[in-house]
Amino acid sequence: MSAEQVSSLCEQLVKAVTVIMDPASTQRYRLEALKFCEEFKEKCPICVPCGLKLAEKTQTAIVRHFGLQILEHVVKFRWNNMPRLEKVYLKNNVMGLISNGTQSILEEESHIKGVLSRIVVEMIKREWPQHWPDMLKELDTLSKQGETQTELVMFILLRLAEDVVTFQTLPTQRRRDIQQTLTQNMEKIFSFLLTTLQQNVNKYRRMKTDLAQETKAQANCRVGIAALNTLAGYIDWVALSHVTADNCKLLEMLCLLLNEPELQIGAAECLLIAVSRKGKLEDRKPLMVLFGDVAMHYILSAAQTADGEGLVEKHYVFLKRLCQVLCALGSQLCALLGSECDVETPANFGKYLDAFLAFTTHPSQFLRSSTQITWGALFRHEVLSHNPLLLAMIPKYLRASMTNLVKVGFPSKTDSPSCEYSRFDFDSDEDFNAFFNSFRAQQGEVMRMACRLDPRTGFQMAGEWLKYQLTTPVDTGPMNSRTGEGLCSIFSPSFAQWDAMTFFSESVISQMFRTLDKDDIPVNDGIDLLQLVLNFETKDPLILSCVLTNVSALFPFVTYRPEYLPQVLSKLFASVTFEVIEESKFVMSVQAPRTRAVKNVRRHACSSIIKMCRDYPQLVLPNFEMLYNHVKQLLSNELLLTQMEKCALMEALVLISNQFKDYERQKAFLEELMAPVAGLWLSPEMQRVLSDPEAFISYVGADNKIADPVLEDPSGLNRSRISFCVYTILGVVKRARWPADTEEAKAGGFLVGYTPSGNPIYRNPCTEQVLKLFDNLLALIRTHNNLYMPEMVARLGETFAKALDMLEVEKNAILGLPQPLLELYDSPVYKTVLERMQGFFCTLYDNCFHILGNAGPSMQQDFYTVDCLATQLLSSAFTNLNNIPDYRLRPMLRVFVKPLVLSCPPEYYETFVCPMLGPLFTYLHMRLSQKWQVINQRSTLCEDDAADDNPESQEMLEEQLVRLLTREVMDLITVCCVSKKGVDHNTTAAVDGDDDEAMVTEVTPPASAELTELGKCLTKQEDVCTAVLITAFTSLSWKDTLSCQRTTTQLCWPLLKQVLPGNLLPDAVSWFFISVLKGLQIHGQHDGCMAALVHLAFQIYEALRPRYTELKAVMEQIPDIHRDSLEQFDSKLLNPTPQKVADKRRKDHFKRLIAGCIEKPLGEQFRKEVHIRNLPSLFKKVKPLLGTDMLENEDGEGLTALFEP
Repeated sequence: MSAEQVSSLCEQLVKAVTVIMDPASTQRYRLEALKFCEEFKEKCPICVPCGLKLAEKTQTAIVRHFGLQILEHVVKFRWNNMPRLEKVYLKNNVMGLISNGTQSILEEESHIKGVLSRIVVEMIKREWPQHWPDMLKELDTLSKQGETQTELVMFILLRLAEDVVTFQTLPTQRRRDIQQTLTQNMEKIFSFLLTTLQQNVNKYRRMKTDLAQETKAQANCRVGIAALNTLAGYIDWVALSHVTADNCKLLEMLCLLLNEPELQIGAAECLLIAVSRKGKLEDRKPLMVLFGDVAMHYILSAAQTADGEGLVEKHYVFLKRLCQVLCALGSQLCALLGSECDVETPANFGKYLDAFLAFTTHPSQFLRSSTQITWGALFRHEVLSHNPLLLAMIPKYLRASMTNLVKVGFPSKTDSPSCEYSRFDFDSDEDFNAFFNSFRAQQGEVMRMACRLDPRTGFQMAGEWLKYQLTTPVDTGPMNSRTGEGLCSIFSPSFAQWDAMTFFSESVISQMFRTLDKDDIPVNDGIDLLQLVLNFETKDPLILSCVLTNVSALFPFVTYRPEYLPQVLSKLFASVTFEVIEESKFVMSVQAPRTRAVKNVRRHACSSIIKMCRDYPQLVLPNFEMLYNHVKQLLSNELLLTQMEKCALMEALVLISNQFKDYERQKAFLEELMAPVAGLWLSPEMQRVLSDPEAFISYVGADNKIADPVLEDPSGLNRSRISFCVYTILGVVKRARWPADTEEAKAGGFLVGYTPSGNPIYRNPCTEQVLKLFDNLLALIRTHNNLYMPEMVARLGETFAKALDMLEVEKNAILGLPQPLLELYDSPVYKTVLERMQGFFCTLYDNCFHILGNAGPSMQQDFYTVDCLATQLLSSAFTNLNNIPDYRLRPMLRVFVKPLVLSCPPEYYETFVCPMLGPLFTYLHMRLSQKWQVINQRSTLCEDDAADDNPESQEMLEEQLVRLLTREVMDLITVCCVSKKGVDHNTTAAVDGDDDEAMVTEVTPPASAELTELGKCLTKQEDVCTAVLITAFTSLSWKDTLSCQRTTTQLCWPLLKQVLPGNLLPDAVSWFFISVLKGLQIHGQHDGCMAALVHLAFQIYEALRPRYTELKAVMEQIPDIHRDSLEQFDSKLLNPTPQKVADKRRKDHFKRLIAGCIEKPLGEQFRKEVHIRNLPSLFKKVKPLLGTDMLENEDGEGLTALFEP
C-alpha cells in the first residue's frame, strides 16, 4: 500500500475527527463525518498503517487518540483473520509507541495513556502466554527506560487484572490460562510492583524539597500513585502469602505512606483491601501485625494530621478510608480471636479503641455512623466482651452516643460543625434525614449491646440526662413553629435534645429490664424519675410527645409499685385532649385545624394507653372502673375527641375486658360499650344513608359547593358519626378475644367444642354485637363501591369533584417522593375541606375492609357460617369492581381477602372460599391483562412519539399502581395455593420496594414448595384452576421483574405439577411453555428472572416432552436454534442412559438451546461481538487408564505411578 494513499486517507480522517469534535459543526456534518470514520474502521484494509500514522507524536491529542482507537478496533475485531507477520508488525509498533511514541509522563493526556494500555491488554488477552511467552520480560525492559514507560506498564498490568479477574470479560479457557500464568508469576510481578513503588517513593522523597528537581519529583510521584492503584487491583485476589511476604513488608510500606500527602489515599485504599481479605483464618493471622506499635503509630498520626488540617475534601476522603481500615481491622480481630489460630488480644488494643472512639466523636455524622457495626461486633464478641479495656470504654461510648443521637448536621444549616461535613456527603436535608434515621436505629442496637454488658451505667446516664432536660429552659431557636408562638419546631435545639434523650433512655431502660434480675432492678431510682416526668408540665406538643415516650419507657417500674398507676393514667388522659389553642375560642374543632404535632401528641397518648392495657392487663385490671369512667366522660362530649381517638380508648377498655375471663360478663360489657354505636348504626336514617349512594353523598356533604373551603364544613359532624361507628366495630373485632389458656377459656364459658382433628373451638364475646351490625356494614361497602360509578361521580359537588381521588401523601409514597421535612409536623393535618373529604373516604374504605379481614380470625366459625356469606360478599365487596381504581383494589386484597382466606377453617373451603375466589381470580386476570396491554401499547406508541393528553407523571403513577396491584394479586394467589415451607409469604412489606434492588440471583426454588390444602381444593374446581394457572403463566410476560421472579420460583411449577396427572390438551401444554419463553423475551436481561425462568422452562420440557411432541415444535421456532443440538438433547431425554447426566450439565445444554429467546440488556443488544479464540491448552489433563492389573500390583507401584508428576 503506497504512502500517498495512507497520507491522503489520514488527511480525510483528521478533517472528519475535527468536524466531529468541533462544537460549531452542524448535526448533519457531524453525522456524515462519524459515518465516514466508522466505515473506515469497519472496511478499510489499511487501518494499521493509518492508525499508526495518526498516533504519531506530532498530531494533536484528539487525532492521536482516534488513531489509537483504530488500532484497538483492529485488535478487537480483526485479530483472528490477520496474517501472523501483520500481528507481529502491529505488536512491535505498539510497544515502540510505549517506548518512545508518547509525551513525557507529566505532559501526556490520560486518555492517550488509557487507550495505549488497552491495546496492549487486548493483544495479551489473545496471545499470552502461548504465543507471546516473553511478554512480562518485555514490560520489565520497557519499565527500565523511565517513568513514562513505567507508568504505562502499571496501567497495562492493572487493566489486565481487571479484565481477567475482576470483570472476567473473556472466554473461560483464555481466562483460566491467563489467570493461572499470572498466579505462577505472581512472586515476580509482586516484587516488581513493590520495587517500583519503593524506588519511586524514595526518589520522590529525596527530590520533593529541591525546587530545581520539582518536575522529576512529580514524575516519580505519578509512578508511585500508578503502582499503588495497580497493587489495589491485585491485593484483592492474589494468595495472601504474597501480601504478607517478607514479614509483611508491603503492609509496612503502606503504613509509612499514610503520612505522605500525595500518596496517602492510594496507600489507604491498598491497606483497606488487604485488611478486608477473607479466606482461611490461619492465612489472615499475619495481618495482626497492624496492631503492632509501628503500624498503629503511623495510622494514628496520619489520622490526627488529616483531621488537624480542617475540612479539605482530599483529607476528608482519606479520613473515611482510614476509618474503614480501623473497622476492617476490628473485624479481623473478632474473627481471629477465640478461634483455633491462637491469637492473643493485642497489646495495643487500648490504643486501637481510643483511635476508634476518636472517629465515633468526630464532627462528621458519616464517620460516626461508619464505626457502629464494628462497635457492635466488639460488644458482642465472646472473648473481647469480657476485656477490661472494652468494658472501660462502654461509658465513653455511651457518652459519645448521647451527642451522636442529637439530630444536627443538616446540610442547609450552619448550627453545628457537622453541617459542613454533611454538605460533602448529602445532597439535601431529606437525604440527610433518611440517613440519620437509619444511623440512629443502628446506634440503638449497639447501645443495647453495650448495656447488656453494663446495664447500670446506661440507666444512670439516662437518669442524669432526663433530669437535666426537665430543668433546662426551652430554647426554640431562630425558627418558630407554625403550631404557635414560642413553641419548638423539629429543628429547635431543645427538641433535638429532648428527642435524643428520649431515644437514649428508651434504649437503655428496656435493655436493663431484660438484663438484670428482678431483685437487682433499681426500683426507687426508677420511680423517682417517673414522678419527675409525671409532674413535668409543658404546652409544647413536640416536647410533650417526648415526655409521653419517657412515661412509657419508665412504666415497667410501676409493676413494682402499682400505687403509681392512677397518676400515670391521669397524665395520659390529660394528653389525649391536648390542645395548643384553647377550645373555647372556637365553637367547632373543625374550624381550628390541629397541626400534625398536636394530633401526634393525642394519638401518642392513645397508643400509650392501648400499649399499657395490652402489655400489662393484669396491672390495669384493678383500676378498670376508674379507666371506664374516664373514657365515658370523654365520650360524652361529641366534639372533644376525633373518632380515631375515641375508638383507641374503647380498644383499651376491650383489651382489659379480655382479662375478665368470663364470657357472660365480657359480653354484657361489650353490649353496653357498643350500645351508642348500635343505636346510631341501626337507626332508620342511617340505614337509608348507608344503602343508597345518592343519600350517602348528600349526608356526608360531598354534593355541596362550598364558598370557604377552609372554614366551612356543614356535614363534618355527619361524617364523624359514620367514622365513629366503623372505627368502634373495627376496634372491638380486633381486640376482643378468649383467654389463651384452654382451661381458663373452658372455665369462663368460651369453649364450645372441638374440631374433628381435636382442636378447640372458641366463641368470641363480641360476635353477637358485631353480627347485628354486619348487614349495614356490607350495605356501606356496596354503597362505597358504587360511588365510583360514572353517574355517581357526576353527582359530587364542584368543591368535591376529586373527593374520591388519591391523597397527595399516597401518591408521593407510591412514586417514592420524600415528604418535605418541616411539613411533617408543622402543617395542619388537613388544609381544606376537600382534603378532609378525601381522607374520610380513604380511611372509611380501608377500615371497612379491615373489619372484614379481622372478622375471620376474631369470630371464626360463627363468621364463616353466616348465611350465604360468599354470595353476600360477592354482592357487596366485589360489586362494581370495574370502576374501582387500582389504589382502592390493592388494600382490599391485602387487608380483607388475604386474612379472610388464610384464617378460614378447611371445612368451609368448598362452601365459602371456592365460590368467592373463583369469580374473583377470573376477574383479576382479565383486569390485569387489560391494564398491561394498555401499558405495552403505550410504550409502543412512545416509540412513535405519539402525542398524548395524559401527562407523564400521571402515566408513571398509573403504571406503578398496576405493578403494585400485580404483586398484590400474585402474592394472594401464592399465599392461597403454595405451602410456606421454605417460602416466606410475609413479603407484602417489601412489595412497594425498589424493583431491581430486591432481585435475587440465586433461584433454585425450594424443593418443598407444595400445594396447600386450600390450593388442592381450588385446583379441583375447573374454573378456579384455569383462572389461577392462566394468571400465573400470563404474568411472566408482564413488565414487572419482582412479580415475575416470585411467581416463577414459588407458584408456577407447584400449580402445573398438580394438573400434570390429568389429560392436558396439547395446545395448553404448548401455551404454558410458550408463556415461559415469552417471559424470557421480556425479563431475560435480569439475572434473577432469567435463571428462574430457564429453570422453569427446563422443568416443563423435561416433564412433558416425552408425552407431548408439540413442545419440540415450539423449540424449533426459537431463533438461531441448533437443530442438531436439539436432536441430541431430545434423544438423551427420551432414551435415558443408566448413568444420568448431571442436572447442571443438562440445564446448561438446555439454556444454550433457548438462548435465542433470552432478552439481552439494552446496553448489549447492539454491541458488536468480540471473539477471542482459545489457544492450545496449557495444562493438558491426562486421564490414566485404571486397569485392574494396576490396582492389583502387589508392591503398590501402580498407585504411586498415579501421583507422579
